[in-house]
Amino acid sequence: MSYDPPRPSYTYPWQPAPPEPPRPARRPAREPLGHHSDLRLLRSAYRWQRRTATLTALGYFTLFLVLSACAPGVMTSTVADGIPAGLLLALLQLPVTWLAIALYEHTARRQVDPVADRIRKQAELDARRGATR
Repeated sequence: MSYDPPRPSYTYPWQPAPPEPPRPARRPAREPLGHHSDLRLLRSAYRWQRRTATLTALGYFTLFLVLSACAPGVMTSTVADGIPAGLLLALLQLPVTWLAIALYEHTARRQVDPVADRIRKQAELDARRGATR
């Protein structure tokens, strides 16, 4: 085990100057991408999109199941030319599912994609800035 004597806090003229303390790293102009407020916007827009599309499809299906279980008289009543209301509501399930998909696509184009594109462009810009340093 070696013993290192304490260094004096004073210097003599013939001693080399002590090394300069390291400079702190320069902060980037924008905060890192992980703490970016756009990510919160993206998450909330995507969450709203999922809820809207899911509630559209599942809401109609749940309504169909509740009517089947609790109101069989409504489901067996004829609508037109002997077509029962239950069959008509069951056939409407497919267009409602298509509506949910169209709603999902529409909200993606209008609310989610612009935020995602903005984050993607900022990440590319940050990556280029980091590569030039």
